[in-house]
Amino acid sequence: MINNDRALSHLLDLLAVEGPSGQEAKVVEAISKKLVSAGCKKAWIKTDDAHKRLGAGYGIGNLIVKMPGTIKAPRIMFSAHMDTVPLCKGAVPVVKGNRIVAKGNTGLGGDDRSGCAAIVSMAETILKNKIPHPPMTLLFPIAEENGLHGSRMVRFKDLGNPAMGFNLDGQEPNEIVIGAMSAVRWKAEIKGISTHAGLEPHKGISAGLIGSKAMAAIAEQGYFGKIVKGNRKGTSNLGSVSGGEASNQVMDQCIMTGECRSHSQAFLEQIVKVHRASFERAAKSVTNDKGKCGKVKFSTISDYRAFRLRKSEACVKIASKAVETVDLKPNPLIMDAGLDANNFNQKGLPTVTLGSGSHKFHQLEEYVDIKEYLTACEVLLDIARLAS
Repeated sequence: MINNDRALSHLLDLLAVEGPSGQEAKVVEAISKKLVSAGCKKAWIKTDDAHKRLGAGYGIGNLIVKMPGTIKAPRIMFSAHMDTVPLCKGAVPVVKGNRIVAKGNTGLGGDDRSGCAAIVSMAETILKNKIPHPPMTLLFPIAEENGLHGSRMVRFKDLGNPAMGFNLDGQEPNEIVIGAMSAVRWKAEIKGISTHAGLEPHKGISAGLIGSKAMAAIAEQGYFGKIVKGNRKGTSNLGSVSGGEASNQVMDQCIMTGECRSHSQAFLEQIVKVHRASFERAAKSVTNDKGKCGKVKFSTISDYRAFRLRKSEACVKIASKAVETVDLKPNPLIMDAGLDANNFNQKGLPTVTLGSGSHKFHQLEEYVDIKEYLTACEVLLDIARLAS
């Protein structure tokens, strides 16, 4: 019952709206206007105060739409994050064959505007055609791309306490993500001693050298990139390096940041332990002519925790049945990444994640497969009917 032309129009419109992490106000406005036009009452639509609780750098909260049901049934939630990565700034979406791509040298933003548009299309179809449905909450979180911050700040009472969730953030519409990784962000603040690099380099302590030695040691131990230790697996990455002021000055400070991930919480702690120890050893190993050594402050923040849903969970069964309804075979999978669903599941809301036709995320080659996107719209509609 999805109007394909309308659904495609919603997607093209939302892809053209800029909304990097923390700056989603224009996306909130665009989605809200579409939902009001579809038949949502303005009283159903609000934003929460997640941005205020997150602090500086965040302009607006999560967009929450609470639709009353036409039948008595538990409330369900549909979600898709609004923000895109910086690569998508200035994206101009164009239809090229059976795909939507970005015109020019930018990413597209199908991650996750395809999910947002699919939810809008599903809601519009239900309201325009007066399809019986349970109470539904449409959640559009902010700041997913830079750390799942919006979903972490969500309060379930603001959502109407849904019984289960269906998150849109993936590729093929038959994908049903039932598990994902834990992740930790780390920061190494390295202190050295500044001296003239030409006249008295021996009196200085290079913070850059300490950081370099630490990362080399981590890699030599097999704890960088893809990590496999027996049946234990994980990943680690160095994300940013900053420090130093001039090429003729021994670098006296350097800050490195990165992340570690694993499906196993115990192994994740081991990966972090190796990183911490490597930086501490490196700091002690770099000395000047007086025997002084560098210092390091290594800190971590837990981004999100792993989850694993049983195939017997109601949201998994409903999503699988909806996929079968569009003549596809459900593909339950465990993802080596983090999703808003990590936070929802950690808080006690069973939530699966489905694909909405986006591919090659965070790349210039990103595209949305139009047929897959339209199928995802149908899957969402079937979920709403099955949940009744």
